[in-house]
Amino acid sequence: MSAILSIGAAILAGCLAVACIAFRRWGVAGWSFAVGMALLAGESVCAWLSASATDWVQAARWQYYRLGFSSLIPGTWLLFSLTYSRGNYALFVRQWRFVLGAAFLMPVLLVLGFEESLMIGVGKPEGTTTWFIATSWPGRVFHMLMLIGSVLVLMNLERTYRTAVGVMRWRIKFAMLGLGLLFGARVYTSSQGLLFSGIATSMAGIEAGALVLACGLIATSVARSGIVEIDVYPSQAVIHQSLTVLLVGVYLFVVGLLAQVVSALGGDIDFPLKALFILLAMAALALVLASDRVRQYSMRFVSRHFRRPLHDYRKVWTAFTERATSRVDRTDLCREVVALVAETFNVLSATVWLVDLQRNRLVFGASTSLTEQKAVELLGDQRDLPALLAFLKQKNEPVDIDMLSEPCVELLKRCNPDHFGKGGNRVCVPLIAAGEVQGLITLADRVSGVRFSIEDYELLKCIGDQVAANLRNIQLSERLLESKQLEAFQAMSAFLVHDLKNTASALSLTLRNLPVHFNDPAFREDALRAIGKAVDHINGLISRLTSIKEGLRINSVEGDLNQLVAKTLESLGTGTAGDVEVVTDLSDLPKLSFDPEQIKKVLINLLLNAKEAVNAGGRIEVSTASRNGWAVVTVADNGCGMSPEFLDRCLFRPFQTTKKKGLGIGMFQSRMIVEAHRGRLEVESEQNKGTVFKVLLPLNRPAQKMESVT
Repeated sequence: MSAILSIGAAILAGCLAVACIAFRRWGVAGWSFAVGMALLAGESVCAWLSASATDWVQAARWQYYRLGFSSLIPGTWLLFSLTYSRGNYALFVRQWRFVLGAAFLMPVLLVLGFEESLMIGVGKPEGTTTWFIATSWPGRVFHMLMLIGSVLVLMNLERTYRTAVGVMRWRIKFAMLGLGLLFGARVYTSSQGLLFSGIATSMAGIEAGALVLACGLIATSVARSGIVEIDVYPSQAVIHQSLTVLLVGVYLFVVGLLAQVVSALGGDIDFPLKALFILLAMAALALVLASDRVRQYSMRFVSRHFRRPLHDYRKVWTAFTERATSRVDRTDLCREVVALVAETFNVLSATVWLVDLQRNRLVFGASTSLTEQKAVELLGDQRDLPALLAFLKQKNEPVDIDMLSEPCVELLKRCNPDHFGKGGNRVCVPLIAAGEVQGLITLADRVSGVRFSIEDYELLKCIGDQVAANLRNIQLSERLLESKQLEAFQAMSAFLVHDLKNTASALSLTLRNLPVHFNDPAFREDALRAIGKAVDHINGLISRLTSIKEGLRINSVEGDLNQLVAKTLESLGTGTAGDVEVVTDLSDLPKLSFDPEQIKKVLINLLLNAKEAVNAGGRIEVSTASRNGWAVVTVADNGCGMSPEFLDRCLFRPFQTTKKKGLGIGMFQSRMIVEAHRGRLEVESEQNKGTVFKVLLPLNRPAQKMESVT
């Protein structure tokens, strides 16, 4: 029985490792999973060979090889548990780097450094047919490290599973249960090695059985949704809220007592087989308890037979208050909202979409079923967004998406895919505050396909109103913060301009007196280069700071925008721009009213940013066009691009920049200039692919004169 389990476990683990590589899952989690499964397969083979050895020398040798495979398992699987399905895994790896290093090094050093003293005796206890390898203190330390490593892996897997909700939890549920079962069994076998100061080859059957079950559950997870990862963002407070630590602590206490009782009664030859059946029962119980359907049926049974409302409003509202009202960031609030809605209404797909009024677009907030990249793909063309927002504003209550026939609702249906064929109706909850649509919540894929009732709609309406109010408060807080930042910036610039003017004057004087030492070639060359750079930099800084301190003034004249673009390119020396190719496509444009000096600043800033973003051999495209009453200047590059988070939160704010030596003023000032012309500055960017900036100026509306930006 033990031999069959060990061979089967090795084959299944090896197949999963090969499958992971074949499906090109080459991220940190993918490689650590493949290596971890290969190590488990090797461990199972060595355990089988040790258990089936005919003499103690072979049994000890194969057991030593098994310990070699085992020594690499804690570090590999701890790395997997820190990176699997975590959008912020880099933060956890950095935080756990010393623990990771210890998990990799300490077991290996024990196996290599104490080869002779690791195992001190091999024999078959009376009344048994299996080998027992006695271990000295290095062996006990090794088992302690295996136990701690398994607990740490379980803690991290538990945190990932508890953070995921809805479809995300459904996708990883079986994989998490399988890995939890596997390392739960290893906690048991490691504790046995500690208690009895040795290695019983009969324990290999328990680990092999757990590995077979784990491989089956992981394969089931792959069959349900493919080899996928999700992006969840668990809290870093792992130990304080971990159920794993509590369960393992209770287990070690109880198993210590039981082991003493079993030893006092003379042992139990069938103990490993009984432990395997208990393991199977625990796996079945875990599957039942993790089922969304079982949880929903139990709630409905209690509600029906005890005549209580389906929703406990006080409990829901208390949970919402505790989890949502303290959030001061849009993304954090959206994540809490989708988790709360998914749990309250038993839906697997809950998504929050936010309305960006400046760009007139829907943007992704958070979801239990969609990644940010998938959400952007689903949104696509949003020409019907104004009509959709007007429709939702008129309704001002949750609506059944599938019952609507208006053309503008197609956008809503497209961004709310039905992941399951029988997931019930799809619902949209508009988030309206201060007469404006702040966003919307979409719900779909309800467990068992149960349709939303009137009671559900009423609760959704209450939750939606409160979420909208919270979003409105965050929006007002951000505006206040921007105002305070600008006020501080103006005060700071006044002091900087005063000091830097003096510095520039001193440097200019030094530069004028340089001919006195002109006969010293080395001094002349160094001084001219250093002073020239300093003067240029300081004067440029003064100019940029002064333009914001004094306020923005627009002096519009009728002019040719194409001519301004061409002159700007010529003044920058672009065309080839060194190793960068610059391509122009200037379409015919009617004359329009604008301030040439201010618009030139915008163009220079966009072109310099594009040039800094591209590498050698990069490409910058500059074009103009007329579209729907707008003159459009487009500056596109194939450079490094920007992250969605930086675009949404930082791009147009003062002091926010991705450049090491940047001030974060350029884009902030550029948008002010364009908006002062009653225009828009739009941007589209994708990391590692490039950025497209579009300056939209009205063809028939005069610019406004802004005496001050405040």
